[in-house]
Amino acid sequence: MKTNIYNLEGKVVKEIEVPNFFEEAYRPDLIKKAVISSQSKDYQAKGNSPYSNRLNTAMYNGSRKYGSPMNKSINTGRARLPRLKNRRVLMAGRVAGVSHAVGGPSAHPPKIAKILVKKINSKERTKAILSAISATANPALVVTRGSIVPEGMKFPIIIDQKLEGINKTKEIYQFLEKIGLSENITKAKIAKTERAGKGKMRGRRYKKRKSILFVLGDSKNYKAFTNLEGVDVAQAKLVSIKELAPGTHAGRLTLFSEDAIKKLTERFS
Repeated sequence: MKTNIYNLEGKVVKEIEVPNFFEEAYRPDLIKKAVISSQSKDYQAKGNSPYSNRLNTAMYNGSRKYGSPMNKSINTGRARLPRLKNRRVLMAGRVAGVSHAVGGPSAHPPKIAKILVKKINSKERTKAILSAISATANPALVVTRGSIVPEGMKFPIIIDQKLEGINKTKEIYQFLEKIGLSENITKAKIAKTERAGKGKMRGRRYKKRKSILFVLGDSKNYKAFTNLEGVDVAQAKLVSIKELAPGTHAGRLTLFSEDAIKKLTERFS
C-alpha cells in the first residue's frame, strides 16, 4: 500500500510504500479487550478494614430459655441485638456493631480481595495495537468516528520530518489549516461541556472531546501540540492502545511523522 508524504505547507512531497502492519485485519473485539485491560490498571484499589466500626464492647448474649436478660421483665420487647456494655449510663444498652445501627459498619463494603486488573495475553495486546494502527489508515472508520477529512486525502497521513521541529502552537494550527484538518480542533472545542454531578468538585469540571493524535519519533516540543483542544501526542515506541482507540473505538484521526514510521517498523518488525 502506498501513501503520500505532506510537507508543512500541506502539499504532497513524495510517495512511499507503508509497512505491512497498516494492512492488518480490523479486530474490534481484540481492541476493546486491550483497552479495557489497559484502563483497569488505572483503577485505585479500595476496601474497608474488617474491624471498621466494630471496635466496641457490643455483645449479644443470645436468647437462652433460662437466665437470659432477654426474658426479664425490664427487657421485655427489646430486639435481640448486640448492645454496648461498660459505658456510661446513657450509652449502656445501645445497639452497636451491626450495619443498621447508628455508627455501624457498612453492610456490603468493597472487598480488598477483589481482582481489579483485567488480564490479556501479550500477543493479543500486540495484535490489538497493530489492528488499531491499521484502523487509522481506513478512511471509512476515521470518518465514522466523527473526524472531518478533506476529499482526496490518502491514508495513513504521514507528515514531513520538519513537523517535529515546530515549537509554537500557532504554527501547528496554521499547518492544520493548510492541510485541511483544523475543523477537528474547532469541533472539539465546541463539544466541550460541563460535567454533571460531583465530578465538578474533583478536578474534572469539563468533558472534552478527543480530536487529533500526533505520533512522533522523539519530539521535545509536545506541549505545543497538546495546547490544542483534544490533541494528544505519543512517541512511536510508546504509543498505546488507549491513545489509538479511546473509549474502545478505533479509527482515530492520526498524523505520523516520517521518523515515527521508522520507529514503528523497528518496534513491530
